[in-house]
Amino acid sequence: MTAGPHPPVHLAFAAQARRTPDAVAVEAGGTPVSYAELDARADALAARLAALGVVPETRVGVCMERSAEMVAALLAVLRAGGAYVPLDPAYPAERLAYMLADSAVPVLLTQERLRGRLSEFGGEIVAVDGTPLPPAPSPARGEGENDDVRGEFAVAGCSLFPVPCSLAYVIYTSGSTGRPKGVMVPHGALASHMAWMGREFPLAAGDRVLQKTPFSFDASVWEFWAPLLAGATLVMAPPGAERDPAGLARLAARERATVLQAVPTLLRAMLEAGGLEECRSLRRLFCGGEALPAELAGRARAATGAEVVNLYGPTETCIQATSHRHGGDAAGGTVPIGRAVDGVRAHVLDDAGEAAAEGELYLGGAQVARGYLGRPEATAAGFVPDPFAGEAGARLYRTGDRVRVLPGGALEWLGRLDGQAKVRGFRVEPGEVEAALLRCPGVREAAAVVRLYGPGDARLVAYAVPREGAALAAAALRRALAASLPEHLVPSAVVVLERLPLTPGGKTDRAALPAPALAGAAEYVAPRTATEERLAEIWREVLRAERVGAGDNFFDLGGHSLLATQVASRVRVRMGVEVAIQQLFDTPTLAAMAAFLDAAEEARVAALLAEIEGLSDEEAGALFLAESARHADPAPQREGRP
Repeated sequence: MTAGPHPPVHLAFAAQARRTPDAVAVEAGGTPVSYAELDARADALAARLAALGVVPETRVGVCMERSAEMVAALLAVLRAGGAYVPLDPAYPAERLAYMLADSAVPVLLTQERLRGRLSEFGGEIVAVDGTPLPPAPSPARGEGENDDVRGEFAVAGCSLFPVPCSLAYVIYTSGSTGRPKGVMVPHGALASHMAWMGREFPLAAGDRVLQKTPFSFDASVWEFWAPLLAGATLVMAPPGAERDPAGLARLAARERATVLQAVPTLLRAMLEAGGLEECRSLRRLFCGGEALPAELAGRARAATGAEVVNLYGPTETCIQATSHRHGGDAAGGTVPIGRAVDGVRAHVLDDAGEAAAEGELYLGGAQVARGYLGRPEATAAGFVPDPFAGEAGARLYRTGDRVRVLPGGALEWLGRLDGQAKVRGFRVEPGEVEAALLRCPGVREAAAVVRLYGPGDARLVAYAVPREGAALAAAALRRALAASLPEHLVPSAVVVLERLPLTPGGKTDRAALPAPALAGAAEYVAPRTATEERLAEIWREVLRAERVGAGDNFFDLGGHSLLATQVASRVRVRMGVEVAIQQLFDTPTLAAMAAFLDAAEEARVAALLAEIEGLSDEEAGALFLAESARHADPAPQREGRP
């Protein structure tokens, strides 16, 4: 059996583990795990999976928080011959249940603390941190086997060297038909991409790659494998770290990260929060997921001294399909998405399917996915025959992205040809949001659009028309959507309309949908205390709201996790109180948040008085002056506008 020009990632890792067994493969929570230890953990779990019947093409669910256990689980699934299906435990239970049913996984790997969220799953659940795993048998490796492990060997009788078309993973994306769809990526595509990345952006033993992208998004895939195939260290960010730009910048500096990936929206928030400039070890910064403004790339280079690389690629073509090293060549506008990576063929075609200087981008080559799991019609529509390949069965993926060819051959992204959009780097199909709204009681019609409120501030807005006699409340509809959709698909605002505007052809006129006046509490109550007034001012700035009342809910006003970090940053600078992002989720109304800040200030004063007691007048005065200076209300000169 052969596997083409590149070994699959789990075998390439095994070869690396033999070369550098004592090197640190993964660091999670300050605990190092060596290559040899990670290899042994994966072997033991692979043996358990094989005993449960996992063979090539078996899909295995993985619902875990970021940890060394997660990395071992992904390796083990591939090593047993299966394909992993990442399931974010932060997703609503309804979405997790749908993905489990749609992917038909017979086995689910998780952590003991997450079992309660998965109680309705009818297959085999293995808590990797709960039951001790049996020791793995030694792989049957031939003497003189070369470093890329090109021979076949087995664990528990499973062949570990799959053919290139064998399934490696299934990642779900937002679906235009109202439900997420699983993209099937084969081993050959993943191996081809990682081989290109190793050549183009090589890592060394001293590199430390910060893994902070949720593993349910394909941009995370290279974060896992690039360091592990090169003898470098994979540093696992704590769960939820990607939602805290300031904390993420501090984490990158503290962990001495040399390679970091951030979507432009997050990168802008990190720069505005401050701290990224302290990451002196950073040498390469990857961006992708949405258009990268040239001014933002320039700011990032100036702040960090790192090389900035713009990456582009849909999930359907395995992580990245094009790349561009930013060298300050785009003074304005956006940074080009660059040229096709090795193993990918990029074609710009017009409506007639002919090559053009501007048109839709089609992608072919080794990195094209097999299609959508259980969706033959969607697969046929998105993956079309490749007339340029000269080989039977070759296909092109229709990206739906409009691009143009720049002088010199690089590609520039111009926008979408359909309704799909990116919000904070997340792929959003408005059709999925609309379908979720239509499932809410009393909703007759629905629409969703993405509106741009400023640089890096794209927000999803939904519109609902009630059934006859039904009364709809915008805030209640938004809360209902939050119970079934992941956070990035929950609209910043829901607007209730008597009817949707129509084009002359009878379709929804999305351009005529009214811009929302973000609604707050049913009855406006003006801020009543000094703390409420100061906090309301911060909320108005961050949310771009005309007014904020004491009873208003931050999330009903259009807030989300990245905006919550801006609130925390401004509260720290202007009010002298450190606020965890989670606090805004726990006390989401203005009055509740202000009460928390008042209580925190009272506790600080009480602690100060206790510390002063027993000191001399001179010592107490010095301590009081130091505390007053530390908690003064400075002018917000370091803050960036949202």
